[in-house]
Amino acid sequence: MVDFATARETMVDRQIRTADVTDRRVLAAFGEVPRENFVPVGLRSLAYSDGPLPLRVESWGERQRHLFEPAVLAKLLQLAEIKDTDIVLDVGCASGYSAAVLSRLGNSVVAIESDPELAALATETLIDLGIGNVAVVDGNLEAGYAAEAPYDVIVLGGSVDFVPTALTDQLRDGGRLVAIIGRGQSATATIFRRSGNDVASWAAFNAPAFPLPGFVHARTFAF
Repeated sequence: MVDFATARETMVDRQIRTADVTDRRVLAAFGEVPRENFVPVGLRSLAYSDGPLPLRVESWGERQRHLFEPAVLAKLLQLAEIKDTDIVLDVGCASGYSAAVLSRLGNSVVAIESDPELAALATETLIDLGIGNVAVVDGNLEAGYAAEAPYDVIVLGGSVDFVPTALTDQLRDGGRLVAIIGRGQSATATIFRRSGNDVASWAAFNAPAFPLPGFVHARTFAF
């Protein structure tokens, strides 16, 4: 039998702290959320391993969805500088783990997921844990969720080829969006910040992650 409480503490101390995550609120949030509740039953013994975790294989032709490696997610959330008054959009919440962590950092969270089964699983798990400041919605990830915009913070739950303007348009003035841009080992965690009508971006650190569905450039042909 795995002692999940001890495993969670070890994850925070040996994976997240050692990845230069120093924000006490971020560290506390990861120490409070039971990651094992958000992974398939057969993988719960690996819930606190140092790496991404597969959730399930989707329909034919779709990519397998994963939870972020804990240290990568923690660094991404630290980069976003989330305040307890912030309204947060979690894009691609999958089974809901990132939304649960965000629920302890911001005021409220809208968690959007394009897979109806994962969205239902996230809703059920969050309710079971008594997390009441997260609303899970089923929708197109690239479109965000304009009905509840503007947001103080937007977090993308996987790597993407680009960040669409539909998402940066949903940021409040002064709002931040954090995403991992690119593929493989060259992917870079990037922060976007809105100032009036302008959005500027800065690369922060290398952070490989599995891709979110949909955020790919259309292929073009050259002659």
